[in-house]
Amino acid sequence: MNPSAAATPVRPWTVSSPVLRAGALFAVLALAGGAQAAPIVVGQVAPLSGLKASDGRGYSAGMQMYFNHVNKAGGINGNTLVLARKDDTGRADQTLAATQLLLAEQRPLLLAGYMGAGNLAALQKSGLLAKEKIALVGYRSSTFQPDSPLLYNVRAGLRDEIGKIAEHLATVGITKLGLLYEEGPDAPALLASAEEAVKKNGGSLVAKGSYEMDTLRMENANKLLQAAKPQAIILITSGAAASAFIEKYRLEGGTARLFASSDVDLEQLAKRLAEEHMQGISIAQVTPNPYRASSKLSKEFREVQAKSGDPDVPVSYAMMEGYIAAKVIAEAARRAGAKPTRENLAAALDSIDSLDLGGYTVGYRPGQRAGSRFVELSIVSATGRIRQ
Repeated sequence: MNPSAAATPVRPWTVSSPVLRAGALFAVLALAGGAQAAPIVVGQVAPLSGLKASDGRGYSAGMQMYFNHVNKAGGINGNTLVLARKDDTGRADQTLAATQLLLAEQRPLLLAGYMGAGNLAALQKSGLLAKEKIALVGYRSSTFQPDSPLLYNVRAGLRDEIGKIAEHLATVGITKLGLLYEEGPDAPALLASAEEAVKKNGGSLVAKGSYEMDTLRMENANKLLQAAKPQAIILITSGAAASAFIEKYRLEGGTARLFASSDVDLEQLAKRLAEEHMQGISIAQVTPNPYRASSKLSKEFREVQAKSGDPDVPVSYAMMEGYIAAKVIAEAARRAGAKPTRENLAAALDSIDSLDLGGYTVGYRPGQRAGSRFVELSIVSATGRIRQ
């Protein structure tokens, strides 16, 4: 499917069928384990349809997969983990309303798996997390998110990603760089951090192209970056936006090497781009490789996915990230005890300072909510596969 095509209209904020399956699973487990079993409802509002659906559905499938795995083994302290989802179609103006509806209908103890810079900004600006005393664990955003007491991520921050890319480019003698980014309130912080990281490694940003938030309009950015002729371009974008830019840039003769942030989804690139446009793209990855057993965590992920993965959702880095978020949530539930609440789950997350998930460590400290520092660069082959 072409990511730029119009999505099939759906009614936003509707709980999807995987939630019903999760509820059915809980009912079976409750009958098997006695009346004491109780659900720990985790709420997700994400793009389950539309341009960014592959990321949202992949992340959701990763969480659901691990929750099923835990529930089949008896749950956590006698409680089962249930995922309730609503679709914001990727639109920031729907995220807050969908979250409010989810909180009213499902009464989740945690939120997880949110997507998009504008979406998260709207949620934070509303003050809803503090008002509801509910933590959000795991999100994807192509810009910086300020540290918040109730916002916990399970991956490295964007500064770490840009730093890794700039460091690598410096080692191979590439110092004349371009930047593609989404316009928005956090864009100045992104530009300042990118400038700092590139300058620290002896390079310079010779061109900075932007596009309007929640659009795929790349004409101005492409024109600017074509004219500047950088040796490499860093793409701080969503997967759909990256695909739109790369296609236009390559078709009009652009030859710079392309390095994308981790929000760029490999599967979406492969669907949109021709083979000659895929060749050699590098992506900063913030989780271990989900396609091969390169670590204890990857091995576990692949084994669990083979047994209980959703056949309609392909394996992806977004799925791995959702799986990691679910493992962190399960650990917080374990530490919260037999009667978890929103408050003691947030306290449990605060107590996680060095959790080894199998070669991937997550930890939180005051003023540090990124969770991880893991970043590695992968190179995409012409067939849309990770070469390394």
